[in-house]
Amino acid sequence: MAYEPPDDAAVATMAVLFDPEPATWGLRGDPHVWRALRDHLSGTAVPPSANGVTALLRAAFSEVVGLDLAEAEASAVYREQYAHGGMSSGMVHLETWRENLMPLLAERAGALQGRPPGRAADL
Repeated sequence: MAYEPPDDAAVATMAVLFDPEPATWGLRGDPHVWRALRDHLSGTAVPPSANGVTALLRAAFSEVVGLDLAEAEASAVYREQYAHGGMSSGMVHLETWRENLMPLLAERAGALQGRPPGRAADL
């Protein structure tokens, strides 16, 4: 299903990029991080540039998860606040965030701004 930007994209906040949620995740903590990022960015306007979106997403991820996604060497980290049951509860799969989830959010922001789809650099 293709992402459909809201009708009033000119005043969109970052929160609109998080709906719908992805169908697949890396580990059980990922959907909780997704929702925490959505809540964290709910009042923030979508930056006008791709670089601005990327910088905002990276900074918000760092605040919500407590590490720089680009510099972290681990493929996954445990965060107690995202532990809600299950074998990988609280585990955040950094590779999924790098390879799928952050690029998805950047692509959705680009769709709001009328940019052609494509992977954002340096996520």
